[in-house]
Amino acid sequence: MPVALRVDPKTYFTDAEWKTLSRRSSWRGLYLVAHAWVVIIAAMAVAIIWPNPATIILAIMIIGARQLGLAILMHDAAHGCIHPNLKVNDFVGEWLCGQPVGASLASYRNYHLGHHKYAQQPEDPDLVLSAPFPTTRKSLWRKVVRDLTGQTFFKQRIAPPIKAFQKSTDSGATPMAATAFVAGHMGRFLMLNAAMLVVLSLLGVWWAYFVFWLVPMATWYPLVTRLRNIAEHACVPDNNDPLRHARTTRANLLERALIAPYYVNYHCEHHMFMHLPCWSLPRAHRMLTAKGTTAQMEVRDGYLGVLAMASARA
Repeated sequence: MPVALRVDPKTYFTDAEWKTLSRRSSWRGLYLVAHAWVVIIAAMAVAIIWPNPATIILAIMIIGARQLGLAILMHDAAHGCIHPNLKVNDFVGEWLCGQPVGASLASYRNYHLGHHKYAQQPEDPDLVLSAPFPTTRKSLWRKVVRDLTGQTFFKQRIAPPIKAFQKSTDSGATPMAATAFVAGHMGRFLMLNAAMLVVLSLLGVWWAYFVFWLVPMATWYPLVTRLRNIAEHACVPDNNDPLRHARTTRANLLERALIAPYYVNYHCEHHMFMHLPCWSLPRAHRMLTAKGTTAQMEVRDGYLGVLAMASARA
C-alpha cells in the first residue's frame, strides 16, 4: 500500500519556530471547547428571547456551524492536541465534543489517522468524499438540497440504527435485545441529548431542543460538513504532493463564523504538520507565506471560488 508522502517540519521552520508552533497548551483547547458551547447557548438564547424568522434562521446557521466546530475540536483531540494530559484530552474530546453531535473519538481516531497515512491514495478512507469532484452545478445543488432538507441527516444518522435494529431482529434477537444493541452504539449520544432536553424543559423551553439543536444538526451541520470536505481535498492539483494534496482556503469573517470554525480552513498546513494544534495553523500559514512556501502549496481564496471549481464539469 503506498502511503502519502510526508514533509519534515525542520525543512520549513527553525528549531525555535517549530518548538513554539508545536507547543501544547493546558488551556487554549479547553477555551475553544468552552467557546463553542457559549456561542451555541448565546445563539439559542437570543432567538428564544427575540423570536422572529431572522433570529431563528441565523441561530440555526450559527449553531450548526458550532456543531461542526465541536466535531473539529474532537478531530484535534484525535491528534492529542486539545490538552497535554491525554486523559483530559480524550475525556473532553469524547464527552464535550464528539458524543453531543453523535461522534465517537475512539472510532474516529483510528479512521482519521488512516486518512492521514494514505491521504488521497487509493487506501484513503476519505477518498470517497473528494473523488466525485468536479461535478456539475446541478449535481452540487442537489446535494445542497438534500443537506438542507434533512435527507442527508436521515441517511447518515436515522437509517443506520433502523437497519441495525432490523438486522438484529432478523437474526433472531428479541425487540428488547435489538433495542439494547442499537442503544449500546448510540447510548452516550442519546444520554447527552436527553440531558439537553431535560435542562431546556426545566427552563420552560423544551421545544428549543428540537428547533435549535436537532434542526441545525439535521440541516446546516451536514451542509457545512460537505462544504468543508469539498474545500479540503476536492480537485486538488496533485494527489502525490504533500504540499498540494490538501487545500487551505483563506476564509473571511463570515465564512469562519458560518462554515469554517476553529481554523479548519488551514487544511494544507494540517496535513503537512498534522500534530500542530489548530490554533497554531494560522501562525504557521503566516510564517510559510513570509518564507515564500505558500506559493508552492494549494491555497485558494474563499469557499465560493472553491465550490465553483468543484462544480465546473459540463
